[in-house]
Amino acid sequence: MFSREAASRPLRLSALFVRTLPAVRVGPDLCDGRNLSVQAATEEGKLKSIDDLPGPSLPTTLYWLFVKGYADKSHLLQDVQKSLYGPIWRSRFGPFDIVNVATPELIAQVIRQEGRHPVRAELPHWKEYRDLRGQAYGLHVDTGLEWYRIRSALNPKMLKLREVSAYAPIIHQVVGDLLRRVELLRSRSEDQATVSDIAAELYKFGFEGISSILFETRLGCLQEEIPEDTLRFINAANDMLTLSETVVLFPRWSRGVLPFWRRFVQAWDDLFDVAQTLIHRRVAEIQAQVCRGEQTEGMYLTYLLSSDKLSRAEVYISITELLLGGVDTTSNTLSWALYCLARDRAAQDRLYSEVNSVCPDRREPTTDDLSRMPYLKAVIKETLRLYPVVPGNGRFISENEVVVDNYWFPKKTQFHLCHYATSHDKMEFVDAELFIPERWLRAETPGRLCGRGAKAGFYQHHPYSFIPFGVGVRACVGKRVAEMEMYFALSRLMQHYEVLPEDGAPVVEPKTRTLLIPAKPINLRFLARA
Repeated sequence: MFSREAASRPLRLSALFVRTLPAVRVGPDLCDGRNLSVQAATEEGKLKSIDDLPGPSLPTTLYWLFVKGYADKSHLLQDVQKSLYGPIWRSRFGPFDIVNVATPELIAQVIRQEGRHPVRAELPHWKEYRDLRGQAYGLHVDTGLEWYRIRSALNPKMLKLREVSAYAPIIHQVVGDLLRRVELLRSRSEDQATVSDIAAELYKFGFEGISSILFETRLGCLQEEIPEDTLRFINAANDMLTLSETVVLFPRWSRGVLPFWRRFVQAWDDLFDVAQTLIHRRVAEIQAQVCRGEQTEGMYLTYLLSSDKLSRAEVYISITELLLGGVDTTSNTLSWALYCLARDRAAQDRLYSEVNSVCPDRREPTTDDLSRMPYLKAVIKETLRLYPVVPGNGRFISENEVVVDNYWFPKKTQFHLCHYATSHDKMEFVDAELFIPERWLRAETPGRLCGRGAKAGFYQHHPYSFIPFGVGVRACVGKRVAEMEMYFALSRLMQHYEVLPEDGAPVVEPKTRTLLIPAKPINLRFLARA
């Protein structure tokens, strides 16, 4: 294991439009916590405090969660509480004391005051595990300048489109495996077309895709017989994320009494062990290439290993954390996109027509081709609007005081940004509950929408009503890779198959498990195109 000393710092170390100004203008001096006018206004009663916020009592929260059945539908609870308490309210549950904001204007106010080194949410149980094993903290635990240093090292090969384009060949290889997997599964079905629980298959695709880039090796997730270490890796990722929700609710004294902590530690141990093995394998390959006098070439892992921006221990934990964040975005969004397209023949026909016109005869699309597929991108956008991967995000404002909607909040206030509520807001999106990819095609006038929600105002939504990958310095580091995976996978699936619902298939609603996932298996029929 690695000590904190081994994981220490290595030797080297936009203007956003908002439609409405905040209720209280925030000067630059507020960011340093020195705004005397705010303090004076608070003392005079012009600004309210967190104690003045409305919100549910603990019994009310428990009633909603466990009697009314919102425990696995907390995304819907956003709108329920917004209607009762207004667009900003306070909720307390266990160790959490949270300020919820549920309009794009209020979200914008929080983001604009988040400081240079914002934190999404404190993860004390992740930090506790790192300390237990003497590991580096990494992107999700480190804060301040240490976090910024790590993030700056990870960004270039993930967020620059020109750099990400280099990953296209390996992504196409994985998409090819997905197509063969779909063909195998449909051939085994009774009607020679149905693939049961497509979300499970797309999870394997997402895991294989991001692993191929991060670890520069194929894990075999889409094979008939998945390798033992790969299964261990997949199971550990699922277990850790599931247990993480539970462990954080219990105090540290319960570690030796309840089984959750022990299982949480075991899941992290398995994750780290497999990741470390894969990285060591790549290090050995690089060393062999150097000994033979060959030029060292690779992708993301090679870049991190060959730079001196991160210590080896930081590379281990950073790669593992990037993997955890890079699977569900791709797999969940593709699952919901196929579900929506299967139920909307007009949208699917239009998408197929676009893909076929840009890449005839099933030619693999290039990154340049994607720029000529606006409807493909619109389908993904609309899917993310209806089914955001994370229905709510956090901001733990640790650097400065914050003023939001005439309320003053001290440092270390935890905000919950209610993205599900804002992306389903009927004041922001016409026919907000309908799947209408055309709303993202700015070139189209309402008259050209041919009856599919042909109303004015599609394009006037507030920019903070739809931020599926976050915004600012805490935006998703893997956004570009996830988008490219989804574009390539969906376009090639459309080239090969017409997708329909299973006969008699029920409506599939989402449920919340930190992420927004299907409450039931999505079974789809894949009919081969001529």
